[in-house]
Amino acid sequence: MAIEIKKVDLYNKKEVRAFIRFNYELYKDNAYSVPDLLEDMYESFDPKRNDAFAFCDADLFLAYRDGKIVGRVACMVNHKTNRIWNENNARFGWIDFIDDPEVSKALMDTAEKYGRDHGCDKLVGPLGFTDMDPEGMLIDGFDQLSTMSTIYNYPYYPQHMERLGYEHEIDWVERKVTVPSPGHEARQDKYFRVAEIVKKRSNVHVRKFKSVKEVKKDGYHYKIFDVVNKAYAHLYGYTEMTPRQIDKYVDQYLQFLDFRLLTVVENADGEPVAMGVGIPSLSVALQKAKGKMFPFGWFHLLKALKVKHSEIIDLLLVAVLPEYQNKGVNALLFADIIPIAQEMGFKFAETHPQLETNHQSQDQWAYLDCEIHKKRRCYQKPL
Repeated sequence: MAIEIKKVDLYNKKEVRAFIRFNYELYKDNAYSVPDLLEDMYESFDPKRNDAFAFCDADLFLAYRDGKIVGRVACMVNHKTNRIWNENNARFGWIDFIDDPEVSKALMDTAEKYGRDHGCDKLVGPLGFTDMDPEGMLIDGFDQLSTMSTIYNYPYYPQHMERLGYEHEIDWVERKVTVPSPGHEARQDKYFRVAEIVKKRSNVHVRKFKSVKEVKKDGYHYKIFDVVNKAYAHLYGYTEMTPRQIDKYVDQYLQFLDFRLLTVVENADGEPVAMGVGIPSLSVALQKAKGKMFPFGWFHLLKALKVKHSEIIDLLLVAVLPEYQNKGVNALLFADIIPIAQEMGFKFAETHPQLETNHQSQDQWAYLDCEIHKKRRCYQKPL
């Protein structure tokens, strides 16, 4: 049967749900895939609730064969990013398909047409609306457990992309870091030594929090994310988060956060200059919850956070203001988080995806025992 492509009505919850849950159905028997949380995805694709729609055009498409969904893709144009980076790109993301060349070709033909119809000259992806969405197609590490904020895909995906003429745009790497056992921190001691020197030389200090109310007091959470905006400004495709987007991410993650795992470095004036935040891995809990908070998914998530957490901590964000980079400020973050991770019983840390070109970020792991265990790729094709 021929492949039929249908555009999803973003205001039709049933159609949006079918788009979201196709990923779950395709991967429900896979031990390494972590399903998206249905409730969060509804918000992501809702033009009324996702502030990215203020500067992005976007459409969702489903591929059908004989009335059955066999693939999906989101097509976007981020006008804000294109303006900042002086580009004219269309994006594709949230792409999934069965192992059938006809399906992947139909989806990518649709994405290419979308880009041309919007006057773009290049198609790139997988990317989301912004840098805070999952991005990059997995090209190595298919036997590694995914995380709640990254993409998992079958090994045949990149083969299909290359067969369709897509080439490397940029890569990300992810590391599995061993949390040093108490009393065995010989290499890691450098973080502690550097931290003490930097405290005096740069007149900075670590600040900790106890509640959401404290983080949000006087709009302090906006200042924290301003550090992220400025630290990431030079990275591939990044666009500054708006206050409304910041509110979304704060509300999305603070509900899960153990505040021991949020570290902020402040200068003498009490202004944040660096931040790092982690969360106990919710990968297995999300698998048990089948990607849904209700009716019973919340139990698995709450259990993973409050009763018996994973031995893995996911490092969601690490950011240092440009003027404080190369001054050892990140050592304060590690010097704070390592003893806490030890105390909480974590054995490993999973880093967030880091661009292959971001050498400063790559170098910060030099004094920890770690390995690159996943790689993911953004592809590109001229239109």
